Amino acid sequence: MNWGSILNNTAAFMLSPETIGFMLAALGLAIHFGYAGLLNFGMAGFMAIGAYGYAISILSFGLPWWLAIGVSIVGAIIFALIMGIPTLRLRADYLAIVTIAAAEIVRLLFQTRLFEKWTNSADGLGGYHAGFRGANPLPPGNYGFGPWTYSADNWWIRIFGLALVAVAILLVWLLMRSPWGRVLKGIREDEDAVRSLGKNVFLYKMQALILGGILGALGGVVIALPSAVIPQYYLPSLTFFVWTALLLGGAATLFGPVLGSIIYWGLMAFLSGLLPAMAAEGWIPISTSQAGYLRYIMVGVALMLLVAFRPQGILGNKKEMTFVK
Repeated sequence: MNWGSILNNTAAFMLSPETIGFMLAALGLAIHFGYAGLLNFGMAGFMAIGAYGYAISILSFGLPWWLAIGVSIVGAIIFALIMGIPTLRLRADYLAIVTIAAAEIVRLLFQTRLFEKWTNSADGLGGYHAGFRGANPLPPGNYGFGPWTYSADNWWIRIFGLALVAVAILLVWLLMRSPWGRVLKGIREDEDAVRSLGKNVFLYKMQALILGGILGALGGVVIALPSAVIPQYYLPSLTFFVWTALLLGGAATLFGPVLGSIIYWGLMAFLSGLLPAMAAEGWIPISTSQAGYLRYIMVGVALMLLVAFRPQGILGNKKEMTFVK
């Protein structure tokens, strides 16, 4: 068993664009659930809109990459309005069901042949990277050390993504310390009490949905920067993976989504190398292909134990969790 390869791959994945994209999406979910108490299970829809909005703006309309990111943000706002106006008055469990359906509708619309001219249907989109790579300020070459050695283009993606994460953390920190953030936390605890004080609960929820959705769309953009945009990536399972990262770190915390994303992708990368190697050595009685799926079972069991015994996550405060009384 090649432990060096397994550990190097694990370390490299902890700084991958997928991990950074999950940081942004999990921060969005922290606003939705951790601070506003909204059970949004449609984050995959926001991520798909971010990625497709970015790619379509460049490929079909020739927009520069930075303006394409603005289109993704506008798309997330429109989706939040369309989804939120009829649903934010629903009870939490109904809201969860509706948001799952909304995200699936978005994915199927991108996959349908009706919009094939712009979305390329099930084949997805690629070849939109030139503008972003052209803005790379780093000279050509490889940089870093050990498992974190990347080309200039790959470092540019990571630097840009981490800069977005830093801005998002600062924004969330400032907002949650403001009167707006205190009202949002009050809605999470008892929205009837907040409504009795004359606050427009629906408006605050909508603002939280929009803000978190924008972060989810930016996460989708970061994940799409080095690769292609494929509709099958944005399955409902993607939302649950982001939820896993959020709950690992702590839902109502500032750095919990970041830590949870690092741990989640590090664990997934470690198991994706370890389990097939164990199967190949005959240590576990399954095939190497089956071992790849076993990691999801193990992560799922770990998440169940986490929710049962430490629902506030690694960095969270149990008093902040609305489902723990």
